Amino acid sequence: MINIEELIIKNASFLERPDDLAPLIEKIKDKKIVMLGESSHGTHEFYEWRRLISQELIQNHGFSFIAVEGDWPPSMVLNRFIKQGDSTISKTLKSFNRWPTWMWANTEIIKLGHWLQDHNLNTSLKQKVGFHGLDVYSLFDSMDMVVKELMTIDPEIADKARNLYTCFDPYQRNEKRYAKSLFQIPEGCKKATLKALDETLKIRLKDLTKYENLFDAQQNARIVKNAEAYYSTMIHGDEDSWNVRDRHMMETLNHLLRYYGHNSKAIVWAHNTHIGDHRATDMVSEGLVNLGGIAREQWGHQLALVGFSTYEGDVMASRAWDGKAEVMRVPPGRDKTYEKFFHNACETLNRNTLLMWLEPFSENSPLTKVFGHRAIGVVYNPEFERGNYVPTALSQRYDAFIFVDRSNAIIPIPQEFATNEIPETWPRGQ
Repeated sequence: MINIEELIIKNASFLERPDDLAPLIEKIKDKKIVMLGESSHGTHEFYEWRRLISQELIQNHGFSFIAVEGDWPPSMVLNRFIKQGDSTISKTLKSFNRWPTWMWANTEIIKLGHWLQDHNLNTSLKQKVGFHGLDVYSLFDSMDMVVKELMTIDPEIADKARNLYTCFDPYQRNEKRYAKSLFQIPEGCKKATLKALDETLKIRLKDLTKYENLFDAQQNARIVKNAEAYYSTMIHGDEDSWNVRDRHMMETLNHLLRYYGHNSKAIVWAHNTHIGDHRATDMVSEGLVNLGGIAREQWGHQLALVGFSTYEGDVMASRAWDGKAEVMRVPPGRDKTYEKFFHNACETLNRNTLLMWLEPFSENSPLTKVFGHRAIGVVYNPEFERGNYVPTALSQRYDAFIFVDRSNAIIPIPQEFATNEIPETWPRGQ
């Protein structure tokens, strides 16, 4: 029986320049949603190839927006930069001030931001391509944005929302304080967040030029509600907070698809642990779901999941939450992992980057066997590398896989960051 390395050598294609993406683009160009992963939040090649794929899908295949594993408010600042050009990219990326800032304040996002702005300036389409955040963490910033946007639409409802959000005032914009308060007052501010969202959703616009402002206010109100639920479930010591977060991402993605219209098409950038189908990993045994798995259940063959990984090299990460970002060495992939199998194939082929379409392989294929698959978070200690592998059936987790044998760290933009947030719960910083 053919082994995994022989299967890779026989079926993988090489990635050296943008034109080499053509086989992948042909497979995914007609999908409703394309999700592009990463096995770390700090690898240059992942960002570079995702940028090149995204640009091709937008330029030549009608994709409507990019949605990322990032906060909604700063992503909206970048969205307005690429649609309106009313700032500079360096100033715009300063809005990404929640640690880990390097995820979106980096040189690849500078390139992407400029390209998207140029594309929007030169397109004849009325609906400009957008950039949006899917995550749930911006509790207090989203409250601010709800009130700010509503003041331009319906000041009376803005005042109602502001008054409802005073429930959070005792915690002085500190999410840790709010979470700890839930030990004594389990109901917290849940009712206030639901009421504020309800009031915001009732608004009917007379001035259609405010459509994006209202959409922004409503989405921020949803974030406040779901962020409160996230902290509530997390503080009570179960794993449900991960599920709250990924269900919020899926909810946000569906709202974006509706906002951009019936024929809209989405590109998603997020960690493999979010976009790779959870049903092909040990997440199922932990009672966990993720964005990719939920999306497959909802969208079926209209969805493409593309995983990324690397064997060794450098990565931008930190040794502690809220710690200093630094370039770390990524040790060689462990034996009997997908990283090791692909590395051996790269050595045989004398190539650094491989692309493999996984969908056609049957249930009996070696690629359905469960082996470790690397997952590096923003908090990373190479000395404990053994724990950074997710048991995975590769061809069931993704539709396609891009492998970089030796990779380099992303180049961040120096940034100040807030330090009062609670870290992601599982896996570590992913």
